[in-house]
Amino acid sequence: MTDERAPAEPYTTSFEATVERVDDREVVLDRTYFYAESGGQPADRGVLGDQQVVDVQHHDGEVVHVLADSPAFEAGETVAGQVDEQFRTYCMRAHTASHALYGAGRRLLEDLGYGGFDIGEEKIRVDFTTPTEIDDEMLVELERLTNRVIWESRPVTWETYPKDEALEMDRIAFNTKTEEGIGGETVRVVTIGGDEGDEGEPWDVAACGGTHVENTREIGPVTVLERSNPGEGLTRVEFAVGPSAIQRRTTEKTAAYDAAAEIGTNLDDLPGEVERLQEEVASLEDEVADLQGRVAAARVAELREETVERDGGTWLVGAVDGLGPNDLQEHAKELAGEDADVVALLGQDGRTFVATAAADGFDASAVVEEVTDEFGGGGGGSPDAAQGGGIGADPGEVVTFLRE
Repeated sequence: MTDERAPAEPYTTSFEATVERVDDREVVLDRTYFYAESGGQPADRGVLGDQQVVDVQHHDGEVVHVLADSPAFEAGETVAGQVDEQFRTYCMRAHTASHALYGAGRRLLEDLGYGGFDIGEEKIRVDFTTPTEIDDEMLVELERLTNRVIWESRPVTWETYPKDEALEMDRIAFNTKTEEGIGGETVRVVTIGGDEGDEGEPWDVAACGGTHVENTREIGPVTVLERSNPGEGLTRVEFAVGPSAIQRRTTEKTAAYDAAAEIGTNLDDLPGEVERLQEEVASLEDEVADLQGRVAAARVAELREETVERDGGTWLVGAVDGLGPNDLQEHAKELAGEDADVVALLGQDGRTFVATAAADGFDASAVVEEVTDEFGGGGGGSPDAAQGGGIGADPGEVVTFLRE
Protein backbone atom coordinates (compact mmCIF):
# COMPACT_ATOMS: atom_id res chain seq x y z
CA MET A 1 0.00 0.00 0.00
CA THR A 2 1.43 3.34 -1.04
CA ASP A 3 1.39 6.08 1.57
CA GLU A 4 -0.45 8.89 -0.26
CA ARG A 5 0.43 12.29 1.14
CA ALA A 6 -0.93 14.75 -1.46
CA PRO A 7 -4.48 15.19 -0.09
CA ALA A 8 -3.30 15.75 3.50
CA GLU A 9 -0.22 17.86 2.62
CA PRO A 10 -1.09 19.58 -0.67
CA TYR A 11 1.52 22.33 -0.31
CA THR A 12 4.40 19.83 -0.30
CA THR A 13 5.75 19.41 -3.83
CA SER A 14 9.36 18.23 -3.27
CA PHE A 15 10.12 14.92 -1.56
CA GLU A 16 12.24 11.78 -1.47
CA ALA A 17 10.93 8.21 -1.35
CA THR A 18 12.06 4.62 -1.67
CA VAL A 19 11.38 2.85 -4.94
CA GLU A 20 9.23 -0.24 -4.31
CA ARG A 21 8.92 -1.48 -7.86
CA VAL A 22 9.87 -0.55 -11.43
CA ASP A 23 8.05 -2.13 -14.37
CA ASP A 24 9.28 -0.54 -17.59
CA ARG A 25 7.81 3.00 -17.37
CA GLU A 26 5.64 2.31 -14.28
CA VAL A 27 7.05 3.09 -10.83
CA VAL A 28 5.65 2.43 -7.35
CA LEU A 29 7.07 4.25 -4.30
CA ASP A 30 6.69 3.59 -0.58
CA ARG A 31 5.17 7.09 -0.30
CA THR A 32 4.30 9.84 -2.73
CA TYR A 33 3.16 13.44 -2.90
CA PHE A 34 1.94 13.03 -6.47
CA TYR A 35 -1.87 13.10 -6.66
CA ALA A 36 -3.34 10.09 -8.48
CA GLU A 37 -6.27 10.87 -10.79
CA SER A 38 -9.59 10.40 -9.01
CA GLY A 39 -12.87 12.08 -8.15
CA GLY A 40 -12.75 14.41 -11.16
CA GLN A 41 -9.30 15.81 -10.33
CA PRO A 42 -6.54 15.04 -12.86
CA ALA A 43 -3.23 13.44 -11.97
CA ASP A 44 -0.30 15.60 -10.96
CA ARG A 45 2.55 16.28 -13.33
CA GLY A 46 6.23 16.63 -12.53
CA VAL A 47 9.54 14.77 -12.40
CA LEU A 48 10.56 11.56 -10.67
CA GLY A 49 14.30 10.97 -10.69
CA ASP A 50 15.44 11.50 -14.27
CA GLN A 51 12.04 11.21 -15.98
CA GLN A 52 8.90 13.25 -16.53
CA VAL A 53 5.78 11.94 -14.79
CA VAL A 54 3.04 11.78 -17.45
CA ASP A 55 0.30 10.05 -15.44
CA VAL A 56 -0.48 8.86 -11.90
CA GLN A 57 -3.13 6.21 -11.22
CA HIS A 58 -4.42 3.98 -8.43
CA HIS A 59 -4.01 0.23 -8.95
CA ASP A 60 -4.66 -2.46 -6.32
CA GLY A 61 -3.88 -0.19 -3.41
CA GLU A 62 -0.75 1.20 -5.02
CA VAL A 63 -0.08 4.57 -6.63
CA VAL A 64 1.47 3.92 -10.03
CA HIS A 65 3.60 6.69 -11.54
CA VAL A 66 3.76 6.44 -15.33
CA LEU A 67 6.97 7.99 -16.69
CA ALA A 68 7.81 9.33 -20.14
CA ASP A 69 10.52 6.66 -20.48
CA SER A 70 12.10 3.85 -18.46
CA PRO A 71 14.05 5.34 -15.52
CA ALA A 72 17.70 4.84 -14.60
CA PHE A 73 16.90 4.04 -10.96
CA GLU A 74 15.88 0.61 -9.66
CA ALA A 75 13.85 -0.87 -6.81
CA GLY A 76 15.35 -0.20 -3.37
CA GLU A 77 16.92 3.11 -4.34
CA THR A 78 15.93 6.51 -2.97
CA VAL A 79 14.54 8.82 -5.61
CA ALA A 80 13.64 12.51 -5.63
CA GLY A 81 10.22 13.66 -6.74
CA GLN A 82 9.17 17.14 -7.84
CA VAL A 83 5.49 17.90 -8.39
CA ASP A 84 4.65 20.61 -10.94
CA GLU A 85 3.82 23.43 -8.50
CA GLN A 86 1.91 25.55 -11.01
CA PHE A 87 -0.44 22.74 -12.01
CA ARG A 88 -0.87 21.55 -8.40
CA THR A 89 -1.80 25.07 -7.32
CA TYR A 90 -4.29 25.34 -10.16
CA CYS A 91 -5.95 22.07 -9.14
CA MET A 92 -6.04 23.10 -5.46
CA ARG A 93 -7.72 26.38 -6.33
CA ALA A 94 -10.09 24.82 -8.84
CA HIS A 95 -11.16 22.00 -6.51
CA THR A 96 -11.77 24.36 -3.59
CA ALA A 97 -13.69 26.70 -5.91
CA SER A 98 -16.07 23.86 -6.73
CA HIS A 99 -16.86 23.52 -3.01
CA ALA A 100 -17.43 27.28 -2.75
CA LEU A 101 -19.79 27.12 -5.75
CA TYR A 102 -21.66 24.18 -4.27
CA GLY A 103 -22.03 26.11 -1.01
CA ALA A 104 -23.59 28.95 -3.01
CA GLY A 105 -25.93 26.40 -4.58
CA ARG A 106 -27.00 25.25 -1.10
CA ARG A 107 -28.40 28.72 -0.49
CA LEU A 108 -30.13 29.14 -3.86
CA LEU A 109 -31.26 25.72 -5.13
CA GLU A 110 -33.90 23.36 -3.78
CA ASP A 111 -33.27 19.67 -2.98
CA LEU A 112 -29.66 20.08 -4.03
CA GLY A 113 -27.53 17.03 -4.79
CA TYR A 114 -24.00 16.56 -6.12
CA GLY A 115 -23.87 14.63 -9.38
CA GLY A 116 -20.34 15.03 -10.72
CA PHE A 117 -17.22 17.15 -10.98
CA ASP A 118 -14.24 17.56 -13.30
CA ILE A 119 -11.20 19.84 -13.55
CA GLY A 120 -10.19 20.73 -17.11
CA GLU A 121 -7.29 22.77 -18.44
CA GLU A 122 -9.41 25.87 -19.06
CA LYS A 123 -12.59 25.27 -17.09
CA ILE A 124 -14.13 23.27 -14.26
CA ARG A 125 -17.59 21.73 -14.12
CA VAL A 126 -19.95 20.85 -11.29
CA ASP A 127 -23.11 18.83 -11.95
CA PHE A 128 -26.06 19.74 -9.73
CA THR A 129 -29.15 17.65 -9.16
CA THR A 130 -31.96 20.06 -8.39
CA PRO A 131 -35.51 20.83 -9.55
CA THR A 132 -34.66 24.55 -9.52
CA GLU A 133 -34.21 26.07 -12.97
CA ILE A 134 -30.70 27.49 -13.26
CA ASP A 135 -31.25 30.39 -15.64
CA ASP A 136 -28.97 33.34 -16.50
CA GLU A 137 -30.03 35.27 -13.41
CA MET A 138 -29.27 32.25 -11.22
CA LEU A 139 -25.82 31.85 -12.81
CA VAL A 140 -24.99 35.45 -11.98
CA GLU A 141 -26.09 34.95 -8.37
CA LEU A 142 -24.07 31.73 -8.04
CA GLU A 143 -21.00 33.60 -9.28
CA ARG A 144 -21.63 36.52 -6.94
CA LEU A 145 -21.97 34.38 -3.82
CA THR A 146 -18.95 32.26 -4.72
CA ASN A 147 -16.72 35.32 -5.14
CA ARG A 148 -18.10 36.85 -1.96
CA VAL A 149 -16.99 33.79 0.02
CA ILE A 150 -13.57 33.96 -1.63
CA TRP A 151 -13.27 37.63 -0.63
CA GLU A 152 -14.29 36.83 2.96
CA SER A 153 -11.17 34.65 3.34
CA ARG A 154 -12.87 31.69 4.96
CA PRO A 155 -10.77 28.83 6.34
CA VAL A 156 -10.70 25.50 4.52
CA THR A 157 -10.00 22.36 6.55
CA TRP A 158 -9.94 18.60 5.98
CA GLU A 159 -10.37 15.80 8.48
CA THR A 160 -10.93 12.05 8.40
CA TYR A 161 -13.95 10.50 10.14
CA PRO A 162 -15.18 6.94 10.63
CA LYS A 163 -17.53 6.09 7.80
CA ASP A 164 -20.62 5.62 10.01
CA GLU A 165 -20.00 8.94 11.74
CA ALA A 166 -19.56 10.79 8.45
CA LEU A 167 -22.78 9.37 7.03
CA GLU A 168 -24.63 10.81 10.03
CA MET A 169 -23.16 14.30 9.62
CA ASP A 170 -25.64 17.04 8.66
CA ARG A 171 -25.16 18.92 5.41
CA ILE A 172 -22.34 16.71 4.14
CA ALA A 173 -22.35 16.36 0.34
CA PHE A 174 -21.44 13.07 -1.30
CA ASN A 175 -20.76 12.66 -4.99
CA THR A 176 -23.71 10.49 -6.02
CA LYS A 177 -21.93 9.50 -9.25
CA THR A 178 -18.60 8.26 -7.85
CA GLU A 179 -19.59 7.79 -4.18
CA GLU A 180 -16.21 9.35 -3.49
CA GLY A 181 -14.90 8.78 0.01
CA ILE A 182 -17.51 6.27 1.21
CA GLY A 183 -16.01 3.04 -0.11
CA GLY A 184 -13.66 2.39 2.82
CA GLU A 185 -13.83 2.49 6.59
CA THR A 186 -13.12 6.21 6.83
CA VAL A 187 -14.31 9.33 5.03
CA ARG A 188 -12.23 12.44 4.37
CA VAL A 189 -14.36 15.55 4.85
CA VAL A 190 -13.47 18.99 3.49
CA THR A 191 -15.10 22.02 5.15
CA ILE A 192 -15.30 25.67 4.16
CA GLY A 193 -15.98 27.54 7.38
CA GLY A 194 -18.93 29.79 8.07
CA ASP A 195 -19.25 33.28 9.53
CA GLU A 196 -21.79 35.18 11.59
CA GLY A 197 -24.07 35.52 8.58
CA ASP A 198 -24.26 31.73 8.37
CA GLU A 199 -25.35 31.47 12.03
CA GLY A 200 -22.42 29.23 12.81
CA GLU A 201 -23.07 26.86 9.91
CA PRO A 202 -20.13 26.11 7.60
CA TRP A 203 -20.38 27.34 4.03
CA ASP A 204 -19.87 23.83 2.63
CA VAL A 205 -19.09 20.33 3.89
CA ALA A 206 -18.25 17.53 1.45
CA ALA A 207 -16.69 14.09 1.29
CA CYS A 208 -13.65 14.66 -0.90
CA GLY A 209 -10.22 13.17 -1.44
CA GLY A 210 -8.73 16.00 -3.52
CA THR A 211 -6.17 18.71 -2.85
CA HIS A 212 -7.37 22.08 -1.57
CA VAL A 213 -6.12 25.47 -0.46
CA GLU A 214 -6.25 26.40 3.23
CA ASN A 215 -8.18 29.63 2.75
CA THR A 216 -10.73 30.69 0.15
CA ARG A 217 -8.78 33.88 -0.61
CA GLU A 218 -6.17 31.69 -2.34
CA ILE A 219 -8.71 30.66 -4.99
CA GLY A 220 -8.72 34.00 -6.77
CA PRO A 221 -11.51 35.22 -9.07
CA VAL A 222 -14.15 32.77 -10.30
CA THR A 223 -16.14 33.38 -13.49
CA VAL A 224 -19.17 31.24 -14.30
CA LEU A 225 -19.13 30.41 -18.01
CA GLU A 226 -22.28 28.51 -18.95
CA ARG A 227 -24.78 25.82 -18.07
CA SER A 228 -26.01 22.70 -19.86
CA ASN A 229 -28.03 19.54 -19.25
CA PRO A 230 -25.78 16.45 -19.55
CA GLY A 231 -28.47 14.03 -18.44
CA GLU A 232 -31.88 13.66 -16.88
CA GLY A 233 -32.13 15.54 -13.59
CA LEU A 234 -28.68 17.15 -13.96
CA THR A 235 -27.66 20.75 -14.57
CA ARG A 236 -23.99 21.29 -15.41
CA VAL A 237 -22.41 24.59 -14.41
CA GLU A 238 -18.99 25.36 -15.90
CA PHE A 239 -16.66 28.00 -14.50
CA ALA A 240 -13.07 29.21 -14.70
CA VAL A 241 -10.50 30.26 -12.10
CA GLY A 242 -7.33 32.29 -12.36
CA PRO A 243 -6.12 33.63 -15.75
CA SER A 244 -8.97 31.94 -17.67
CA ALA A 245 -11.52 33.60 -15.40
CA ILE A 246 -9.86 36.99 -15.79
CA GLN A 247 -9.69 36.62 -19.58
CA ARG A 248 -13.39 35.70 -19.75
CA ARG A 249 -14.35 38.75 -17.70
CA THR A 250 -12.17 40.95 -19.91
CA THR A 251 -13.81 39.55 -23.03
CA GLU A 252 -17.32 40.01 -21.64
CA LYS A 253 -16.66 43.58 -20.48
CA THR A 254 -15.06 44.53 -23.79
CA ALA A 255 -18.11 43.17 -25.61
CA ALA A 256 -20.42 45.14 -23.29
CA TYR A 257 -18.47 48.39 -23.85
CA ASP A 258 -18.48 47.83 -27.62
CA ALA A 259 -22.24 47.19 -27.60
CA ALA A 260 -22.88 50.32 -25.52
CA ALA A 261 -20.75 52.45 -27.86
CA GLU A 262 -22.46 50.98 -30.93
CA ILE A 263 -25.92 52.03 -29.75
CA GLY A 264 -24.76 55.33 -28.22
CA THR A 265 -25.19 54.75 -24.49
CA ASN A 266 -23.09 53.92 -21.43
CA LEU A 267 -22.59 50.61 -19.67
CA ASP A 268 -25.01 51.34 -16.83
CA ASP A 269 -27.83 52.25 -19.22
CA LEU A 270 -27.10 49.42 -21.68
CA PRO A 271 -29.83 46.98 -20.48
CA GLY A 272 -32.54 49.66 -20.65
CA GLU A 273 -31.41 50.85 -24.06
CA VAL A 274 -31.34 47.29 -25.42
CA GLU A 275 -34.89 46.75 -24.14
CA ARG A 276 -36.03 49.99 -25.80
CA LEU A 277 -34.45 48.96 -29.11
CA GLN A 278 -36.04 45.52 -28.90
CA GLU A 279 -39.44 47.12 -28.44
CA GLU A 280 -38.77 49.46 -31.36
CA VAL A 281 -37.71 46.57 -33.60
CA ALA A 282 -40.79 44.56 -32.60
CA SER A 283 -42.98 47.54 -33.45
CA LEU A 284 -41.30 47.98 -36.83
CA GLU A 285 -41.65 44.26 -37.57
CA ASP A 286 -45.36 44.48 -36.82
CA GLU A 287 -45.63 47.50 -39.11
CA VAL A 288 -43.75 45.71 -41.91
CA ALA A 289 -45.94 42.62 -41.50
CA ASP A 290 -49.05 44.79 -41.69
CA LEU A 291 -47.81 46.51 -44.85
CA GLN A 292 -46.86 43.17 -46.41
CA GLY A 293 -50.33 41.91 -45.62
CA ARG A 294 -51.91 44.90 -47.29
CA VAL A 295 -49.75 44.54 -50.39
CA ALA A 296 -50.54 40.84 -50.56
CA ALA A 297 -54.26 41.50 -50.16
CA ALA A 298 -54.08 44.03 -52.99
CA ARG A 299 -52.27 41.49 -55.17
CA VAL A 300 -54.96 38.88 -54.45
CA ALA A 301 -57.62 41.44 -55.41
CA GLU A 302 -55.82 42.02 -58.73
CA LEU A 303 -55.83 38.30 -59.43
CA ARG A 304 -59.62 38.30 -59.44
CA GLU A 305 -59.36 40.07 -62.78
CA GLU A 306 -56.92 37.49 -64.20
CA THR A 307 -58.91 34.26 -64.06
CA VAL A 308 -58.63 31.70 -66.85
CA GLU A 309 -60.88 28.91 -68.07
CA ARG A 310 -59.48 25.43 -67.69
CA ASP A 311 -60.82 21.87 -67.35
CA GLY A 312 -64.41 23.05 -67.30
CA GLY A 313 -63.95 25.63 -64.59
CA THR A 314 -62.68 29.08 -63.71
CA TRP A 315 -59.12 29.10 -62.35
CA LEU A 316 -57.56 31.93 -60.33
CA VAL A 317 -53.79 31.43 -60.40
CA GLY A 318 -51.04 33.86 -59.37
CA ALA A 319 -47.92 34.59 -57.34
CA VAL A 320 -48.20 36.58 -54.10
CA ASP A 321 -45.16 37.91 -52.23
CA GLY A 322 -44.89 38.53 -48.50
CA LEU A 323 -47.17 35.82 -47.13
CA GLY A 324 -46.51 32.31 -45.91
CA PRO A 325 -48.32 29.18 -47.06
CA ASN A 326 -50.91 29.22 -44.26
CA ASP A 327 -51.85 32.85 -44.94
CA LEU A 328 -52.12 32.13 -48.67
CA GLN A 329 -54.24 29.10 -47.85
CA GLU A 330 -56.75 31.31 -46.03
CA HIS A 331 -56.94 33.68 -49.01
CA ALA A 332 -57.40 30.72 -51.37
CA LYS A 333 -60.29 29.38 -49.25
CA GLU A 334 -62.00 32.77 -49.26
CA LEU A 335 -61.77 33.05 -53.07
CA ALA A 336 -62.70 29.45 -53.97
CA GLY A 337 -66.33 28.99 -54.96
CA GLU A 338 -67.05 32.70 -55.03
CA ASP A 339 -64.44 34.15 -57.39
CA ALA A 340 -63.21 30.94 -59.02
CA ASP A 341 -63.73 27.20 -59.01
CA VAL A 342 -60.03 26.52 -58.41
CA VAL A 343 -57.59 28.86 -56.68
CA ALA A 344 -53.81 28.28 -56.69
CA LEU A 345 -51.60 30.89 -55.02
CA LEU A 346 -47.81 30.63 -55.25
CA GLY A 347 -45.24 32.03 -52.87
CA GLN A 348 -41.56 31.65 -52.02
CA ASP A 349 -39.68 31.23 -48.75
CA GLY A 350 -36.35 29.75 -49.77
CA ARG A 351 -38.24 27.26 -51.98
CA THR A 352 -41.47 27.77 -53.90
CA PHE A 353 -44.74 26.64 -52.31
CA VAL A 354 -48.35 26.50 -53.46
CA ALA A 355 -51.64 26.86 -51.56
CA THR A 356 -54.78 25.63 -53.28
CA ALA A 357 -58.53 25.58 -52.64
CA ALA A 358 -61.42 24.36 -54.76
CA ALA A 359 -65.23 24.54 -55.01
CA ASP A 360 -67.45 21.46 -55.04
CA GLY A 361 -66.73 19.24 -58.02
CA PHE A 362 -63.05 20.22 -58.24
CA ASP A 363 -60.00 18.82 -56.42
CA ALA A 364 -57.43 21.09 -54.74
CA SER A 365 -55.12 18.18 -53.86
CA ALA A 366 -55.00 17.15 -57.52
CA VAL A 367 -53.61 20.59 -58.36
CA VAL A 368 -50.79 20.13 -55.82
CA GLU A 369 -50.06 16.68 -57.23
CA GLU A 370 -49.94 18.10 -60.77
CA VAL A 371 -47.42 20.78 -59.72
CA THR A 372 -45.16 18.45 -57.73
CA ASP A 373 -45.20 15.82 -60.48
CA GLU A 374 -43.91 18.46 -62.88
CA PHE A 375 -41.48 20.40 -60.68
CA GLY A 376 -40.71 18.16 -57.71
CA GLY A 377 -41.47 18.72 -54.05
CA GLY A 378 -44.26 17.23 -52.00
CA GLY A 379 -47.50 18.00 -50.26
CA GLY A 380 -51.11 17.02 -49.96
CA GLY A 381 -54.46 17.82 -48.48
CA SER A 382 -58.11 17.36 -49.27
CA PRO A 383 -60.28 18.17 -52.29
CA ASP A 384 -61.25 21.41 -50.52
CA ALA A 385 -57.76 22.68 -49.63
CA ALA A 386 -54.16 21.49 -50.07
CA GLN A 387 -50.56 22.71 -49.92
CA GLY A 388 -47.28 21.77 -51.58
CA GLY A 389 -43.69 22.80 -50.90
CA GLY A 390 -40.10 22.28 -51.96
CA ILE A 391 -41.06 22.98 -55.56
CA GLY A 392 -38.11 23.21 -57.93
CA ALA A 393 -39.22 26.20 -59.99
CA ASP A 394 -39.89 29.91 -59.60
CA PRO A 395 -43.47 30.91 -58.72
CA GLY A 396 -43.91 32.60 -62.10
CA GLU A 397 -42.96 29.41 -63.96
CA VAL A 398 -45.51 27.42 -61.96
CA VAL A 399 -48.19 30.07 -62.61
CA THR A 400 -47.59 29.84 -66.38
CA PHE A 401 -47.78 26.05 -66.18
CA LEU A 402 -51.13 26.07 -64.34
CA ARG A 403 -52.72 28.67 -66.60
CA GLU A 404 -52.02 26.73 -69.77
